[in-house]
Amino acid sequence: MGLAASARTRRVAVTGGNGGIGDEICRVLSERGWKTYALDRASVDGAAGEFIECDLLDAASIDRAVAALYAEDDSPVSLVTSAGIVEDDVAAEDLDIDLVDRVMGVNFRGVFLTNQAFGRELLVRGGGAIVNIASMSGNHVVNFPQRQCIYNSSKAAVTALTKSLAVEWGSRGVRVNTLSPGYIDTPLNGLKKHMHASWNEGTVIGRMGTPLEVANAVEFLLSDRSGYFLGAELLMDGGFSLR
Repeated sequence: MGLAASARTRRVAVTGGNGGIGDEICRVLSERGWKTYALDRASVDGAAGEFIECDLLDAASIDRAVAALYAEDDSPVSLVTSAGIVEDDVAAEDLDIDLVDRVMGVNFRGVFLTNQAFGRELLVRGGGAIVNIASMSGNHVVNFPQRQCIYNSSKAAVTALTKSLAVEWGSRGVRVNTLSPGYIDTPLNGLKKHMHASWNEGTVIGRMGTPLEVANAVEFLLSDRSGYFLGAELLMDGGFSLR
């Protein structure tokens, strides 16, 4: 691709881009002119975005994915970290350490490693944007009735990492911000319909958010319209944390 064409290309990699919120982010950004890449361990039929196989817990695998992206085109690649898992309503005193390591691995280690790898390239290519998806559960609420202390802790760590990277990289053109959604109507949350009534009751506007609303917020944080956002946490929870 020529330099003129490359300079006009808006590219973004989305971790966990083959499912739920990540797929919707890829779909919306693709429709709005972004070249999107879904980074995940396996491809899903019908998912939006070009699939790039990547083990988000393996630094070498991430480096290979980044190298492949820049072999295709030399324009900067922004990053959205939407991959995440949660322990399934387990009391803290009963948590197995392997489950703790798994949740922290995906939700924090994976976020750090992808931020590091994509940030390195953005720093030498004139800057760009990174959006880390955390949760209202990180710093604002403790979810109820489900028990998920490790998920909550992992998301708090993501917001702390975002602030630290923003200080290190912001003056060199790389904007790192966090989006913290509340309850979103995803297929995963669809498996917990018995909790929906209490979730909706606790939300000021009386409903869960939609993946489209998350994607719209992500697009804002990636765009120049949010140029003065740095190390910020954009909370979108329908007022849940206000109760």
